[in-house]
Amino acid sequence: MPKLNEMNNEVGLSQQLQSNEDGSVVLINVFTIDPEDEDALLESWAHDAEFMKAQPGYVSTQMHKAIGGSATYLNYAIWESVESFRNAFTNPEFQRRIGRSPDSATVSPHLFKKLRVSGYCVE
Repeated sequence: MPKLNEMNNEVGLSQQLQSNEDGSVVLINVFTIDPEDEDALLESWAHDAEFMKAQPGYVSTQMHKAIGGSATYLNYAIWESVESFRNAFTNPEFQRRIGRSPDSATVSPHLFKKLRVSGYCVE
């Protein structure tokens, strides 16, 4: 089972899951892992992603690996709504699946909304 390290100590993922925000959300999840467990992390992540891909409200996901020999990974997943992510994340089958992660894994999941910043970012 991975260890949880909240990205924001003031507002954790469990509090975010209670939000009634409208519109799509982006899950950012940073994984740190012992280098010898990297293959096991990717296998576990693909197993979890297979489940999530089949859930209502799933849009897409992408895993990224840090460069320079770092054993840090970042997953970026888009969901149609907080509700759709909450339903998938709290599903008992998904909760069983995340138990397959390597013991050295630490996860830092957090939900975000895309912003419009005039001249730079579109909503």
